[in-house]
Amino acid sequence: MKNRKISTLSFLKPVIELEVQLKKLNYISSSHDYLSIQRKIDLIEKSLLMVKKDIFNSLTPLQRLNLVRQADRPSTLSYIGCIMDNWIELHGDRGGTDDPALVTGLGKFKNKTVVFIGHQRGKDTKDNLNRNFGMASPGGYRKALRVMKHANKFNFPIFTFIDTPGAWAGIEAEKLGQGQAIAVNLKEMFSFNVPIICTIIGEGGSGGALGIGVADKILMLKYSVYTVATPEACAAILWKDSKKSLIAAESLKITSHDLKILGIIDDIVEEPTCGSQADPNLAAYILQERLSVQLNSLLQLSNKERKELRYKKFRKIGTFYET
Repeated sequence: MKNRKISTLSFLKPVIELEVQLKKLNYISSSHDYLSIQRKIDLIEKSLLMVKKDIFNSLTPLQRLNLVRQADRPSTLSYIGCIMDNWIELHGDRGGTDDPALVTGLGKFKNKTVVFIGHQRGKDTKDNLNRNFGMASPGGYRKALRVMKHANKFNFPIFTFIDTPGAWAGIEAEKLGQGQAIAVNLKEMFSFNVPIICTIIGEGGSGGALGIGVADKILMLKYSVYTVATPEACAAILWKDSKKSLIAAESLKITSHDLKILGIIDDIVEEPTCGSQADPNLAAYILQERLSVQLNSLLQLSNKERKELRYKKFRKIGTFYET
């Protein structure tokens, strides 16, 4: 967890303390008896690994949300740079805007040409302001739709990557037709013949996530969250008290494990210990392999079969039985 920006998270304090001890011992070992200090280093390393596993195996929904909101969490372009052999970003909705909060492009994925679309958060304050914290505008969703239609025309599979607290909710967004842009994307994505695989890589919030979230297969990184509204917003709406976000987070069932049980997502993608930000390259490799398996499986089906399964998948969401 070298140079981690998430050290301010309270649940990671035991990890940070052990890492500080380990760093001091490694420094001392360079100028003192190596063998005597090495035993202490080995013990601390074992303790550190156990503490990391215990903490990350017992994260609450709200702790997971805080984890994926950290600036060092890999973004869409971070993954694209690792999983694609080569790629190029495509810009503009052909209506006068080019929203940087939602990136699109073409890439080579294991010798197959694919289209990628994903929310893009910034890595610092200036970048976040430029990308509107990953909250896409109507122009962003229209840009995504333009590129998806291109993919459907030329028979390119579509990969989407979700990482947003929600669509931009400003007055200007409403004037430009935010609801209509998302609704059109939902409708059109059901009609596409090509395989669509969606991966939730961080925070998946509300209609902003759904605007690129209709897919044949929905994958979710282990510590990511996917929700109809942020716990803070839910608590404010239900109890008029945002401090009850912990209760809201538990009730919303936002974790990958809960959503897999509910049938909302299809597969949970493992992350390195301490999350994808601890080892972005390993996280990208794991995701690349899982995407490859899912894509090869979908390519075995006919266009009609895929569309039928896509329709049935979303029709059964929310189904329950009373006794």
